[in-house]
Amino acid sequence: MPTTLHRLGAGLLALGLLFPGAADAQQTPLGSSAPFATGAPSTPAAIDWAALDAYIDKALKDWEVPGLALAVVKGDSVVYAKGYGVKELGKPDPITPRTLFAVASTSKAFTAALMAMLVDSGKVKWDDHVIEYLPQFQLYDPYVTREMTIRDLLTHRSGLSRGDRVWYASDLDRDQVIHQMKYLKPSWGFRSNFGYQNVMFVTATQLEAKVTGKSWDELVRERLFQPLGMTGTVTSVRDLAGKPDVATPHDKVDDKVVPIHWVNVDNIGGAGAINSSALDMAQWVRLQLGKGEFGGKRLVGEKTMRDMHQPQMLLSISDRAEKLNPDVHFSAYGLGWFLLDYRGRKVVHHGGNLDGFSAEVFLVPEEKLGIVILTNMDGTQLRDALPFWITDRFLGGRDKDWSAEYLKFRQENQARADSARLKVEAARVKGTKPSLPLHKYAGVYTDSLYGKVSVALENGHLVATSGPAFVADLEHWHYDTFRAVFRNHAYGKTYMTFAVDKMGQVGALDVDDFAVFARVPEKDKDKKVATGTH
Repeated sequence: MPTTLHRLGAGLLALGLLFPGAADAQQTPLGSSAPFATGAPSTPAAIDWAALDAYIDKALKDWEVPGLALAVVKGDSVVYAKGYGVKELGKPDPITPRTLFAVASTSKAFTAALMAMLVDSGKVKWDDHVIEYLPQFQLYDPYVTREMTIRDLLTHRSGLSRGDRVWYASDLDRDQVIHQMKYLKPSWGFRSNFGYQNVMFVTATQLEAKVTGKSWDELVRERLFQPLGMTGTVTSVRDLAGKPDVATPHDKVDDKVVPIHWVNVDNIGGAGAINSSALDMAQWVRLQLGKGEFGGKRLVGEKTMRDMHQPQMLLSISDRAEKLNPDVHFSAYGLGWFLLDYRGRKVVHHGGNLDGFSAEVFLVPEEKLGIVILTNMDGTQLRDALPFWITDRFLGGRDKDWSAEYLKFRQENQARADSARLKVEAARVKGTKPSLPLHKYAGVYTDSLYGKVSVALENGHLVATSGPAFVADLEHWHYDTFRAVFRNHAYGKTYMTFAVDKMGQVGALDVDDFAVFARVPEKDKDKKVATGTH
C-alpha cells in the first residue's frame, strides 16, 4: 500500500534505524521570568543565534523544506523562538512561532502523561491489565489479550506490527480501529521485541476515556493544554477551520515539492492527532524539564515523570546509525518517549511524521535544555539533525555539520530505494498480457483486518478503490500483475497481483505483499463487510 501508511511515527528514530532561503519571520525571545535552574548545566558564554538562523536558512534549501518553526528552552525559559520559510510554497505568508503544524506522534507523550496523572490519582496502575478497564479488548492471541498491561500499551512491546492501514484514511472510529486488532497476527513474541504500534496508543486513549468518563480530547485539553497555556493547540484537523496561522503540508510528488491536503487522523487520538505550534510545545517542554511542575504547580508526580523517562524497552543500534552518531551507546523506549545518550547526557525525545509534516521534541534534562522543531515537509530528517547541532552549541567543543551528515544518510537510503525499484522494473516480463478479459478481474475483495478493495472496469481499464481515500488506476505490468497508480499522487504507486486458479477464476488479490484479499462470491458482493462492527 502507499508509503503514506508508514509515516505516522518518529520516522527513522521511531523505527530504531537511526537510534534504533527563508522569508523574514517573527523572532520572539519569549519565556517565563524564572531564572535558569541551578545545578551544573553547561551554559556557553553566548549562543550565536545569527549563526543558527543562517544554518537553518541553508538547510531549508538543501532539504527542500518550505517552512520550519523552532523553540529553544533553557532552564524554565523559552530563550529563542522563530519561524523560517513560508506556510505554503508560492505564497508569501511566513512561518511564525505560533504557526500550527501537525505534531503527529509527539502526541504519544501527552497520552502517557495523562496516564501518569491517572496513576498519581490511584485510578490506574502502570501494570494493570487492559481488560480490567476495556473488557471488549481482544487481540489475535488470547494469552496476550489477557496479559496486556497499560505499560505494554505505551512501550511498543505488544508483538504486533503496525497495521496502520486499519485506521489511515478509513472511516472507522477509535473503538472500531481497536476492534480490528483481533485480526492482526503477531509478528514477534509478546514483550520480546520493539515494534512501533500506533493502535496500542489508541487503546490507551480509549482506556483513559473509560476511566474518566471524558474523551481523550477533553482530558488533554483540560489537564494539559489549559494549565500549560497551550491556547492554540487542538486535537482535530476540524478545529483548524478559521484559524489564521496554520501551515500547509507539503510532500515531494513526481520529484517536485508541492502542497498537499491535511489528513484527518481523529480516529487515532492520542497516537498522533495533536496540532500545535512551536511556542505551545515549548510550554510542554518546560513541564518535562520541570519534572512535572509548571508555573509553581505540580501537574504530574515526580515519580511518574521519572517512570516515563526511564528505559522500558531496549532498541538495537544499527551499524550505519552507529557510524552516523558514534556518541550514542544505548537506545530505548520509555513511556511515550525515546531515550538515548549523547556526549554523556541522557536524551529524551520523540519525533512525528504525518502527511506533509515532520516534528521533533528533544530534551537534555541534565542541561535543562529542550528543543522543538516543526516542519511542513513530509518525512524530512532535518528535524532530526537540528537538535544535535543546537545541543552541540550549548555543550560547546564541537562543530559537526549534522545537516550534511543526515543528507548523506538520506542519499544512501534513496540509492537503496532506487536500486530496489530498478530490480522490480528489470524483472518485468514484457510482451505478456492478462490471463483473462479485464472484466473478469472486477469484483469485491476482502480481508478481515483491512476491509475491502473494490475493483471495477472503467473506460477500458481497471480501477481499485479502498475506503474513502484510496483510488488507483491499474496499469498492466505483466501476467496478472498490475501497477496501481493512485489518483492522489502523494500516495505513490504499488503493485496488485490477481490469483487465477486452474478453472480460470480469480480467487484473490495480493496487494504488494502487504495483504491478500479474498474475492467475495458474486452473490455476496453487496453484503456489508464486517470491519470494525462486531
